[in-house]
Amino acid sequence: MALVAKYGLRLLFSFFIFFVGKWVVGRICLILESVIRRAKIDELIASFIINAAKTILLIVVIVAALANLGIETTSFVAMLGAIGLGIGMAFKDSFGNIGAGILIVFFRPFKIGDSVDIGSYAGVAKELNLFSTCIITADGRTIIIPNQQVMNSKIINYSLTPTRRIDLLFSVDYKDDLRLAKDIILKVANSHELAIKDPAPSVSVSALGAHSVDLIVKIWVLNDNYSTVYSAMLENVKSEFDRVGISIPYPQVVNHHIYEQKDENDKLQTSDII
Repeated sequence: MALVAKYGLRLLFSFFIFFVGKWVVGRICLILESVIRRAKIDELIASFIINAAKTILLIVVIVAALANLGIETTSFVAMLGAIGLGIGMAFKDSFGNIGAGILIVFFRPFKIGDSVDIGSYAGVAKELNLFSTCIITADGRTIIIPNQQVMNSKIINYSLTPTRRIDLLFSVDYKDDLRLAKDIILKVANSHELAIKDPAPSVSVSALGAHSVDLIVKIWVLNDNYSTVYSAMLENVKSEFDRVGISIPYPQVVNHHIYEQKDENDKLQTSDII
């Protein structure tokens, strides 16, 4: 009974150390975050420092709780050192993510709040921690990407420059008035208040396709206005084409029927050429 009381009290006090320590770590991280914000340190670096500090302090709290239970922390650390190689092999990806996170902080291919494409993911960079990078997509999804994957992927940062060019392709039928189609597209582009006027929008023939003449329009806009202008151009050009009778062609299959008659007794033979 005395043994149960002894170790029961130690166990309760260890839980007390852990939960109080966790609360203290949270408060310390809030203070650290406040200091970093006042120092105007870059948000990417700030996010990494805060998350690294939180991880290290939680490890200290866990070790203190284990020490209160009577577990020799020196032996515990020695044991970790003895099996360090095995741990290193088992968690090589995690250690790789830590190293990749440090490289991201050092080279700074993007900042918190930047609009980025990382591999096949597109969104706004939200957070960088020891192991992963978090981005928020346009439809509100949170994507967590391991830092090692981030460094091994192609990174497109749309926020490094204030402007971005929209390239839109419109196809018109060969029988339609090409000059009129170009004038309409250019008029719609120039009339949009969010389109940058210098450099001015331009329209040119991109290709003579199998079914259509392809026109490409290039419009410079501010980064924040990209999606708005993109959607408006598609809608407004389509409406203007409909108004003047310019058609947007689609692939069609034409069947040619060839009739052959050798003599009166032979039946008509039909072949299709596509």
